[in-house]
Amino acid sequence: MVSISNSITDQQNQAKKRQRHIFVFVCLWLLIFLVEFVKGGLLVTLLPVYMGHVLGLPAFAIGIAFALQYVGDNALRGPAGWLAERLGFRMIMSIGMILVLGAVFIMATEKSTGWLIFACAVMGIGSAPLWPCVMSQITSLSQADGKYGTSMSIIEIASLGGAGLGPVTVNWISGTSYQSTLWMMLVCMTVVLGIALCLPGRKKEVYALEADPESDEQLQHRSTSRITGKQRIKQYVSLIRSLHIHPLLYPALFLQSFALGILTPIITLYVVSQLELTPAYFNGLLIVGGGVTALGLIPAGRLIDRFGSRFFLHIGFLLAGTALVGMASTRILFWIWIFVVGIGLSYAMILPAWNSLLAKLVPTKERGMIWGLFLTLQGSGLVIGPLVSGKLWDSISPQAPFFVSASSMFILFCIHWIMIRHRPNLR
Repeated sequence: MVSISNSITDQQNQAKKRQRHIFVFVCLWLLIFLVEFVKGGLLVTLLPVYMGHVLGLPAFAIGIAFALQYVGDNALRGPAGWLAERLGFRMIMSIGMILVLGAVFIMATEKSTGWLIFACAVMGIGSAPLWPCVMSQITSLSQADGKYGTSMSIIEIASLGGAGLGPVTVNWISGTSYQSTLWMMLVCMTVVLGIALCLPGRKKEVYALEADPESDEQLQHRSTSRITGKQRIKQYVSLIRSLHIHPLLYPALFLQSFALGILTPIITLYVVSQLELTPAYFNGLLIVGGGVTALGLIPAGRLIDRFGSRFFLHIGFLLAGTALVGMASTRILFWIWIFVVGIGLSYAMILPAWNSLLAKLVPTKERGMIWGLFLTLQGSGLVIGPLVSGKLWDSISPQAPFFVSASSMFILFCIHWIMIRHRPNLR
């Protein structure tokens, strides 16, 4: 009778853990979707046109505003991940979302250039905890079965869905009033703040979702919480060195986001001014390209879990580079559609494969901080990209950012090829 009772209790505990897994996962999925929806609508569609056409700012000024947003986002990802492990996701994410909410409020109520640039910077700072917290928890939840690819694919669907639907929605409703669009974004961020308040609190609540061996490391963290700052820095440097990461991974982290960041400020302007397409047609391109990526993510993630990430990264980098060159080299609509589908398919392979590769390199100890470090290095390309993009557009040609982005993809292919030649265990 006692053994039966213990078995029932264990089953109940496992059921509760699964429910908590699902609850945390859904909250994180919704946070990613809604924040990327707001940022995608603002950064990809509304702000470039509003600041460029309505306010008459040059492309370089738009690039500065975007760069400040990405600086705020990326510079604080490491510290945000470190704080989230100790203070809890609820507190860190709530503070961040309050800042983003305030930034959107400024955009909705102020029209001066200085205030808009300031709001972009605040929005970046507020969104800094988002990805380190999410990636840390997804890595924890996927550690038992090792199916990083599938979990990363599901999260990427939220990211791409939000980032894709945001610009499409803004294109549909911004024709009547930019202010009404900004107030809609404000409502979305209010919902986001409510979801953030539903996240687990302090670290012990979050890591209760993990296996029992993790508790030993939690105790170790507590026991070292009183060491000096200098000693703590030495520990982190030693921890990073112990990862045995190939040195080429660091420039690869930069290039992976630089290829995207260099296109972010100019893609809408390029489609409208160079290809002379209507906003409705641009919506169609976004829907098809994003749809191909979204539909391909989960199948690609499952295949990555089974066969590894090597093949998918090789094909994805080559396909993306080729499609970007094609986009900049033609005005024929048939080929534009083909290249958009190619870009969508390439990112369906690159995104889960790349994140799965990184997840296998992140240690259990200080997972949030290491993820923050990786994401900071990766996001630095989103800081430099908009600045370079504006200069290339103004000084060389509107097609130049596409060629530079394609070159980055080809370089990534070469770097990854070298990495796996020297580290065959990097699957």
